[in-house]
Amino acid sequence: MTTLALTVNDSATMLRRNLVRALRYPGLTVIVAAMPIVFLLLFVYVFGGTLGAGLGGPSGGRAEYVAYVVPGILVLAITGGAQGTAIAIAMDMTEGIIARFRTMSIARAAVLTGHVVGAVLQTLVGLAVVVAVALLVGFRPDANPVEWLAAAGLLTLVSVALSWLSVAMGLWTKTVEAASNVPMPLMLLPFFGSGFVPVESMPGALRWFAENQPFTPVIETLRGLLTGTAIGSSGWVAVAWCAGIALVGYLWAVRNYERRPAR
Repeated sequence: MTTLALTVNDSATMLRRNLVRALRYPGLTVIVAAMPIVFLLLFVYVFGGTLGAGLGGPSGGRAEYVAYVVPGILVLAITGGAQGTAIAIAMDMTEGIIARFRTMSIARAAVLTGHVVGAVLQTLVGLAVVVAVALLVGFRPDANPVEWLAAAGLLTLVSVALSWLSVAMGLWTKTVEAASNVPMPLMLLPFFGSGFVPVESMPGALRWFAENQPFTPVIETLRGLLTGTAIGSSGWVAVAWCAGIALVGYLWAVRNYERRPAR
């Protein structure tokens, strides 16, 4: 077999390992789905009436707000999955399984790839649950099949980028506890973007940050694809952010895996 074929085969083996562990310990999938669902219900039923009136004028209400907030909730779900991924790779480091993998005749890239692909699949399952709950609480997208496919592709791209970054974070930290805390800023970014309120309503400095952080163009693109609002240049900016984050995460993860000893 060629080197590429061996790497793909080893990556598939590592993926199966991570999927089996996910079935035995479904905590990551629960994290991906549970937290954003709680926020969705909270914002729609507690704040939705008031915030919806701000979006749709006197006739606005929860229906307008649920259409606005769901894209932000989907991005929030992906950031929650990033925390679980960092914890999983940190556990592998601290429990010694990475040290054993290094003594075996397997492609080193396969260990990291298995974690990333497994995390993406778990995240997509969690996102499907979140979308189902959003539909139950009144989300009514008008996207056609092509737009749904584009939205799914963008969500997958974001998940891949954050998974590589979270794997790097998990390898960089020295303990599982630290790995659970390092990705926390990612979970806050949707709140400081256009996920829950329009950036136009924010004061100057915060508005500038919201407009130039990575999740705002992602959210605006999802909102445009699912509900028909204007996308403008947000789509290309979102893809560029995802590509940049994925590249940084990949290079950082490989460097940490090669240089840091298993603990």
